[in-house]
Amino acid sequence: MQPWRFVVVRDRDVKRRIREAAEREERTFYEQRAPAEWLDALAPLGTDWRKEFLEAAPCLIVVFRIDYAITQGPGGVERRIKHYYAAESVGIACGFLLAALHVAGLATLTHTPSPMGFLSAILKRPKNEKPYLLIPVGFPAPNAVVPAITKKTLEDIRQSV
Repeated sequence: MQPWRFVVVRDRDVKRRIREAAEREERTFYEQRAPAEWLDALAPLGTDWRKEFLEAAPCLIVVFRIDYAITQGPGGVERRIKHYYAAESVGIACGFLLAALHVAGLATLTHTPSPMGFLSAILKRPKNEKPYLLIPVGFPAPNAVVPAITKKTLEDIRQSV
């Protein structure tokens, strides 16, 4: 059913509006809603409510999950067709997109401000599309620094039966 929509944003004004709205949500999250454990988990990444990258990136890809299709039934009555496994399908599609962007030499960042309803409003999306993921995309800056994040070992994630 391909229950996703990828909206590409290049317009500077729209990126600015997305940044401003995301920073409002993120500031509230960091200052009021985030539990201490969550903030502790984020600390090694050096993130905070400021999201300059949303304007600096040449392109934003906003991914929307489509939970149901809308069609016109008899007499012009709106009819909804449920998309099963929408979240799982969109997650897989995003994984392929991120891998393809990486292979193309582009830098990406997955960003999920919460709540994300402002993306629907700014991008004028229909009611059956829900924001899923915000992906800034561009070529890495020459002085870009990626946090050193340790990964679990194969033994930690593999289980034999």
